Formats: sequence, structure tokens, C-alpha cells
Amino acid sequence: MDPPNYDHLFKLLIIGDSGVGKSCLLLRFCDDEFNEKQLATIGVDFKTVNGIHRVLTHYTGEAICSSFVGLGGPESYSSGLVLGRLRVKYLSLMGKRLKLAIWDTAGQERFRTLTSSYYRGAQGIVLVYDVSSRESFENLEYWLEEVRKYATNRNSVKMLVANKVDEGGVVTRHEGEDFAIRHSMLFIESSAKLKVGVKEIFQQLVLKVLDTPDLLENTTPLGATRSTRVLSGPSQAAQTEDGDDLSSYYDRQCLC
Repeated sequence: MDPPNYDHLFKLLIIGDSGVGKSCLLLRFCDDEFNEKQLATIGVDFKTVNGIHRVLTHYTGEAICSSFVGLGGPESYSSGLVLGRLRVKYLSLMGKRLKLAIWDTAGQERFRTLTSSYYRGAQGIVLVYDVSSRESFENLEYWLEEVRKYATNRNSVKMLVANKVDEGGVVTRHEGEDFAIRHSMLFIESSAKLKVGVKEIFQQLVLKVLDTPDLLENTTPLGATRSTRVLSGPSQAAQTEDGDDLSSYYDRQCLC
């Protein structure tokens, strides 16, 4: 078995209301592409039978990604609906090769109570709002409450992103900066369309994670005895009781 080709594996989340540009930011960061007609992420149907976890990512009216990964014991079974999709991106910073497992979570109201697995074990959280949408800015408090409720790393690094600055806005930079200061968050303005601030979002976030020793626990490879480093705590070696654990995904490339 080849040794892992990274020094740290970080779980990062992108959260915020639907339509604020989360998927566009992720597409720009991972593939340096921008899709003006990007469809809203609906969710991921998953079902696990006999240790094989099948994941089907849905976009509006179209299924675009399907893959299989192994899970737990031979009798494991679960099914349900969760949000978003996983992308893997390698990044070199401070002399370290980093593997970023980035979850893009959608903001549809009917799915919001089903996202607890995403928050578990995350070292960094990107909270996005649309500067042209006052509502998406006002809903930031809701998303922070979700983080407080579900995040297991209480000192996870949080980055507030004022997105779509190319469109002009009703939310001022001062308002965004003030919100970030009040909630001890990093702040940046961005535009996936114009390639403004996108790389900096993840670079600054990860640099802060690297500077937080507590967040580096359980992020390094274990060597030949295990092929995957579990990110979200002791219960993640197998499925969680509610069957929604997604830890087995973190050490594979998404097929999207």
C-alpha cells in the first residue's frame, strides 16, 4: 500500500443560504471554472447495504455523480437524505501538503435538520452570504446557531465570505466586517465569476487551522495500518447510531 501523500487531512464546510454561490465558489477553487447556469444543490441520497455505501448526488432534475465506498461491518445498513457534495483538493502551504475534504451544503429549509454529520469534526467552516441579498445576510445568525449546535470542534476556524461582489450589493462591507468581528470570524469579499478572493478564502482559513494546535489532532496519516484518517471523533470508526455518518468519504476523490 502506498503511503499517504499528505501531511494533514482537513474537513472544511461551506454553508449558507441556497443561491448565495457556495457551489460556484467550490467549482472555481477546485477546477478554476465558473458556470453561470449552476443549478442549486438538492442533496445526496445514500443507502448502505452490507458495508457498501452508494452515494448519488442530485442537482435540479439531474443526477450527476454516483460512487461506491466501503463502510463498517458486513451487517451495516442505513438510508436517508443528506445535503451537498464532497470535493477533494490538495494544497501546499507552510511547507505542508494538505488534503482538503470540502463539503458544499445546500440551504433548502426542508433539509436543514438533516445536516448534523457535516458539522462533526470540521476544522474549518466557510459561511457565505450574497451581498445583493439582505435575507441571506440576516440568516447568518441561523447558520451560526447550527454550527454551535452540531460542531464538535468548538474552536473550529470560521470564515465569513461576502460573495457576488461583482453584482453590487445591498449589504455593505462594513456590515460584513462588523458581523465577523462580533463573532470572531475571518472576513473576505469574493466573486467566483471574476476569480476575486476565492483562493484566499481557503488559504487564509487553512493557515489559521494550521496555527491552531488543537485542530491538528487526528488529521495526520497513521501509516500502513490504516488507509484513512478518521476526522470526526472516536465514534467515526464505524457508523453512528443514527446511520448518517459520512467519515468514510474523506479519503477518496469525488467522482463529480
